[in-house]
Amino acid sequence: MSQSIAPVLAEKQVDTSPTLTFEEYRVYQGEPDVQYELYKGKLIPMPTATVLHIKICEYLVYKLQHYLAAHNLDLVAKTGLGVRTDEDKSRIPDVVVCTQNLLEQAAARPGAGILDFNEKPLLVVEVVSENRRADYVVKRAEYELANVPEYCIVDPKSGKQKVRLLAFTEGEEGYTQTDFFPGQEMVSVVFPDLVLSVDEILNPPLVEKLVKAEQARLQQLGQEAATERQRAEEQRQRAQEQCQRAEEERQRAEEQCQRAERLAARLRELDIDPDSL
Repeated sequence: MSQSIAPVLAEKQVDTSPTLTFEEYRVYQGEPDVQYELYKGKLIPMPTATVLHIKICEYLVYKLQHYLAAHNLDLVAKTGLGVRTDEDKSRIPDVVVCTQNLLEQAAARPGAGILDFNEKPLLVVEVVSENRRADYVVKRAEYELANVPEYCIVDPKSGKQKVRLLAFTEGEEGYTQTDFFPGQEMVSVVFPDLVLSVDEILNPPLVEKLVKAEQARLQQLGQEAATERQRAEEQRQRAQEQCQRAEEERQRAEEQCQRAERLAARLRELDIDPDSL
């Protein structure tokens, strides 16, 4: 007897997760230690970062903070700061650069720290994770439509390593794309004086080592400055001693002149011409 074989149909998964408004998302409390982005009203849990991912983000923040301080700019470089990209979309870039005022505005609101539509960051950075399409396609479109001036994609994957800059340039309505590869230096469009080694971005040193090296350099500069101050003080003291000796010589010479004048006066009283002696 033949046996009929019924085809096995894969069950279509139905998304039963809640759809949130942006304000609901801002105050949403999910699983502890899990960050969520918002995409078309749906919560998107962010994957746990790799150590390399963490090192790249820390390195970029370190370099950006030093650049902003060196140029005396009222800007901040932060991780964990959200950026609203649409009515029902909000991202958490790996690094965000914005004004101090915008950060304070976000901090003053209840819920998560997110820059709203009219609070545009100057630069956002995403380090490519497993979902490459999200960083290269989806987020690119969102940041471009949200008029974020510069979007930086850092791709550390072996065989695909590069830093891609997407920025608005004069005369262009959309992003202009520039790729930087290992062995090159990345040059920002928004911050043209910001030049970073692509090799260091993709395989950065520990920030702690950079801080120690900077402290050692500052300590060395302090020691050199102290040595220079000591040398200058010694030169000042020698000059002061020379002046004092010169003054003493001048006083002795003046005293000798005075004695000679008194002696000449005494000789004249005795009817002796001192010039004839």
